[in-house]
Amino acid sequence: MDVTIEGKFFIQGEFRQCCIGVENGKITAIKKILKGDTHHDFPKKIILPTGVDVHVHFREPGFTHKEDFKTGSLSALFGGISCVCDMPNTSPPTISKKTAIDKITNAKKKSYVDFGVYVNINNSNINEIEEFGKNISGFKIFMGDTTNSLPFNFEKLKEVLEKTTKTGKPILFHAEDANCLIRNKQTEKNLLGHLDSHPALCEKTAIQNILHASNQKTGRIHICHLSSCEGLELLKNKPKNISCGATPHHLLFSAENILENQTQYKVNPPIRTCFDKDALFDGILKGYVDILESDHAPHTLKEKNVEFNDAPSGIPGVETMYPLFLYLAKKDKISFSRLITLICEKPSQLVNTTKGSIETGKDADFIIVDLKNEQKIAAENLHSKCDWTPFDGWPAIFPSDVFIRGEKLIDDYELQCNQGFGRFIGE
Repeated sequence: MDVTIEGKFFIQGEFRQCCIGVENGKITAIKKILKGDTHHDFPKKIILPTGVDVHVHFREPGFTHKEDFKTGSLSALFGGISCVCDMPNTSPPTISKKTAIDKITNAKKKSYVDFGVYVNINNSNINEIEEFGKNISGFKIFMGDTTNSLPFNFEKLKEVLEKTTKTGKPILFHAEDANCLIRNKQTEKNLLGHLDSHPALCEKTAIQNILHASNQKTGRIHICHLSSCEGLELLKNKPKNISCGATPHHLLFSAENILENQTQYKVNPPIRTCFDKDALFDGILKGYVDILESDHAPHTLKEKNVEFNDAPSGIPGVETMYPLFLYLAKKDKISFSRLITLICEKPSQLVNTTKGSIETGKDADFIIVDLKNEQKIAAENLHSKCDWTPFDGWPAIFPSDVFIRGEKLIDDYELQCNQGFGRFIGE
């Protein structure tokens, strides 16, 4: 056996003291005692599955002054994320087989973690949907205008859903209705003004349109970054083929309580009220929300520190998502079982990876966590190129060690590998 790892593992909803055997990057055995060529023992820590973040913007190509696959994936790794899926609104956008392959080729050279890529469906490539095959991890539609998004004719939504279903790949939606956004557009002076420009009605309308266009035979549909109580109500009894996600910033911030550096919290869809925040958090606890996703969308502080109306939307979050919620799990704000479902199991299922849980046949992807080592998040300790975080000063628990495919990439909070370790999950 190549590697054995001993400790207190989270397996099938509970912690178990055992030993995991790894061969060729896969979990091959789970027993009380195992012997391997290399043995790791973590007697005073817990061992959890790594996270899978189905929603990141690593800004490459076109905007590498904000982020790139090297810095973005390094942030993911230190945050306990072993797999990310990158959104297509880059420059050029990922809208063709060629641009998808080019992104994958580049990411293979730079990424520390495993990765997938999405293709943006827009008015120009609807007839090419069935040609993408294994070159992508899924599709993305922006129902309303946001950073570098491309227009889409929503009269063709049913046709698109039929085509994506045939590919077996999921389709993800930025659910803000374009016409609703146009009607409510205004000059924004602060976060409450941004909220007025992006009312919950726009999210509700977009979700209604998606539900109307889909049926029981439609493939996997995912509603990204749910932000409103109204949207949540529509999805409480959603069909099994539809999932929805929420971000830490929508679950932990409320617009009326942010008084300083407001441009740093400008994001689409917007951070809403305390009522929405509390409803969404209740939704992750009760299972109405399926996935935790970061929507890691970095901009530089120079770009953010302008007049509010001119500031770009988007905030970083891939490195802080899991650590924030590990702290909340320690404080019994959420169970470890629910957290693992949200950040490991369900995301892995959405993009069809062999990750997300500790069982034989799965990738040997683990984080080692010392629950006693609480830290305050500090921007200077993070690895994103943008060099800031809205969670500065928040308590968190970062993993001390990270394994991907049986390889220890972080050892006692120190990097042990080179860029290019990550693999494309479609292979």
